[in-house]
Amino acid sequence: MHYLADGLRLPTNGLDYTILAIYFIVVLGIGFAARRSVKTSLDFFLSGRSMPAWITGLAFVAANLGATELLGMAATGAQYGVAVVHWYWIGAIPAMVFLALVMMPFYYGSKVRSVPEFLLQRFDKSAHLLSSILFAFAAVLIAGVNLYALAIVVEALLGWPQWMAIVVAGFLVLAYITIGGLSSAIYNEVLQFFVILAALIPITILGLKKVGGWDGLTDSLQKSHGDNFLSAWGGTGIGEANALGANWLTIVLGLGFVLSFGYWTTNFAEVQRALSAKNLSAAQRTPLIAAFPKIFIVFLVMIPGLVAAVLVPKIGTAGSDLTYNDAIPYLMQELLPNGVLGIAVTGLLAAFMAGMAANVSSFNTVFTTDIWAKYVVKDREDAYYVKFGRLITAIGVLASIGTAFLASSFSNIMGYLQTLFSFFNVPMFVVFIIGMFWKRASMKSGFWGLIAGTVAAMVNYFVIYKQGIIDIPTDQGANFVSAIAGFVAGAVVMVVVSLFTKPKPKAELAGLVYGTRSPGMEELPGKGDDAWYRKPALLGWGAIVIAAACYIPYSF
Repeated sequence: MHYLADGLRLPTNGLDYTILAIYFIVVLGIGFAARRSVKTSLDFFLSGRSMPAWITGLAFVAANLGATELLGMAATGAQYGVAVVHWYWIGAIPAMVFLALVMMPFYYGSKVRSVPEFLLQRFDKSAHLLSSILFAFAAVLIAGVNLYALAIVVEALLGWPQWMAIVVAGFLVLAYITIGGLSSAIYNEVLQFFVILAALIPITILGLKKVGGWDGLTDSLQKSHGDNFLSAWGGTGIGEANALGANWLTIVLGLGFVLSFGYWTTNFAEVQRALSAKNLSAAQRTPLIAAFPKIFIVFLVMIPGLVAAVLVPKIGTAGSDLTYNDAIPYLMQELLPNGVLGIAVTGLLAAFMAGMAANVSSFNTVFTTDIWAKYVVKDREDAYYVKFGRLITAIGVLASIGTAFLASSFSNIMGYLQTLFSFFNVPMFVVFIIGMFWKRASMKSGFWGLIAGTVAAMVNYFVIYKQGIIDIPTDQGANFVSAIAGFVAGAVVMVVVSLFTKPKPKAELAGLVYGTRSPGMEELPGKGDDAWYRKPALLGWGAIVIAAACYIPYSF
């Protein structure tokens, strides 16, 4: 990500800083309030599985609504136009509904504390340990992206040195997660969700007013950028050239299926919020509740990007001092009065902290329960693991500060994040999906599927794409192809390995493979009366979400 333009320093005053200070105080207050509910490791890592669905649903969407998404998706809107909707309506909603209807019963019913722990039950220790290490590594890298993005934005907008922004934000996240565990992170994410909306809504409304409303916006963009800029699918035919560097097939398969399902169904930073719900019904409703605001949030990040493309016609080109990443900061500077500006700055910081907190809280859970407690220090008293969880949280934040500088070597943060997802989330997804729907998948196939998927995605990106063996126009296009390569390689290797190794005994597959259930578990997927397709209310939720997500794109 390029540094923001020097001329974007915001005219903040005492009122704006007062709003920011009040927000920081409230965040820490929530952490101390949540501390009283932390008595066991289940309380610390999964909020005691006691959260209502509306709380976990808002936390679910806020955990993904980091400022890297706000700045990155607005930048994508300024650069590619309406095509940014693909990351929401194709790249999120279907996978969130699938997670709710099909996968949450496996996660919640098996009583696992993390996504990798499910792999331990379905496959073996090698698959479990490898997935735990891969996820912990990815979580620290992604938290570092949020810290780095925070530092450069705060330096440009407020004049704070990068190190100060990193230390302040890192300390706040460390403080409230260490004090209150996952409950603190979730309650703060609910607060951050509304603060982020309070920041984006004024920018969107005032931006539209500045360019003459929606009609004025579309007329200006049609003249300056052409019809395809205002069409989600324009120019995406196979063989056609477009700015996104991807055709409809790679968008649907690479983004809509592999990357999307890989992220939303196996990324523990998201799934952890649903696992903290008070029962299976609440856990299943969590991603469905989150899907409703997800459908519409795209307008709050896309429209500012489109407005910036009108107000600064050469944004992101050699003829302008502004990069695409400057879209939202530029509009904040130009449109917002003091007070509202303070809310917007607070919203940006809240978004960064939400993204970082989601990854840090999932990192401490996986490292403590899946690595430390299973392979290093076993069978200790519960209080020991709570204490260690707080310690590893601090270590995770410090490691994130280190990886923040790794992110600085990439020119586009959203591209970097998509690259990480193709490396780490996609291989885990293929192992999950085959393991859950194919009883014959052997215990060893999980480990080798993870290895093959990760290696294939990396080879495609670093060798085939970066060395120019195959011409792929953009980093985003390369990420879609890497995701497809990782999925196919993982699936093929799992099938081959399964044919030559012993399957898991049928008695041990109860509740872990679709169509099976265990009498010892309360609610499991399968062919019984509690199957998802026998729940009219749940199906109704899913149908409404899918219908809304399908209708809106074609209304353009």
